[in-house]
Amino acid sequence: MKTLCWMTSVVNPMTKSKNAAVLAAFFFLVILAGCSSDPEIKKLSGRTMGTSWTVVVVNPIATYDQKEIQGEIEMVLLEVNRQMSTYDLASEISQFNQFKDINTWFPISKLFAATMARALSFSEISNGGFDPTVAPLVNLWGFGPGAGSEVLPSDDAIAFAMSKVGFSAITVRESDADGGSAIRKKADRYLDLSAIAKGLGVDQVYTLLDDLGYSNFLVEIGGEVRVKGDKDGLGWRVAVEKPVRGDRGVERLLLLKDLALATSGDYRNYREIEGVTYSHTIDPSTGRPVTHQLASVTVADSACAIADGWATTLLVLGPTRGYQLAVAKNLPAMFIERSDDDFVVKKTPRFEQLFAGDF
Repeated sequence: MKTLCWMTSVVNPMTKSKNAAVLAAFFFLVILAGCSSDPEIKKLSGRTMGTSWTVVVVNPIATYDQKEIQGEIEMVLLEVNRQMSTYDLASEISQFNQFKDINTWFPISKLFAATMARALSFSEISNGGFDPTVAPLVNLWGFGPGAGSEVLPSDDAIAFAMSKVGFSAITVRESDADGGSAIRKKADRYLDLSAIAKGLGVDQVYTLLDDLGYSNFLVEIGGEVRVKGDKDGLGWRVAVEKPVRGDRGVERLLLLKDLALATSGDYRNYREIEGVTYSHTIDPSTGRPVTHQLASVTVADSACAIADGWATTLLVLGPTRGYQLAVAKNLPAMFIERSDDDFVVKKTPRFEQLFAGDF
């Protein structure tokens, strides 16, 4: 009689702040059937984007070389950072942020252009709830590069930062030709794609492994995850974390197959200023961290960057507007909201349909 073997892995911290590492929004459990005939498992890991990455490969192909694959994964992630890290002054995004010419096309890579176009689409859909130009406010509140202030930003400082926020000032030109993609600004703007970068990194590593011929694997960066295959019919079980600050527990286990999952929450990346806790999630319309009781949003999609972007968007919009938009767009999304003494979990119809029968 076959029994169940469990391989567990706790995802390491992810933070958009340099000051401290925070626990990730997910940890995952891979359930493997048949201890006497377990499939071959290979696990790789490393660091990127201020957090950890993990890859789990089931029954690797005959030409599998762990050192070689590790190197290729790291090269892919280095390239994502080279394009989109605001902590790297030589990255494409940092170079554009330093570019002062208005209404002048700035050449960028195809991947950067595609990512910006996707980010701007989230901005349009959410009427600015998701805004890749929110960086001046993120930095003002101490969640960007550099140390944050120990005092609250003044109203004047917030108003000044808000004057430099607005996605409509950004235009992206996508091109299949080398050197054809470009971006321009019609006002002073500073980009930050951290709300989508982890998901993008997951997708890039996923594409690498898929192109190499692997059929069953999991890719995770800082809690955002995408899987391929079903591991002998059992799928990949991913635990959505209960959004409790300073603690961790499982809210729900989900069975994934050929899907990506991302969570945005207010319970891991936050700051305390003058005795008050402030979330890293900034509402561009107010210039301040969100104050609603929505603790986390989990979204599934075929691509992790899209799930990542949606999770951030819905968290900014809050429990009412966010849920309404998720339903209108037929998104598989789970909202966890704080109540007086516990949490209220609300799932969209598409989420209920997609994960019917899961734990």
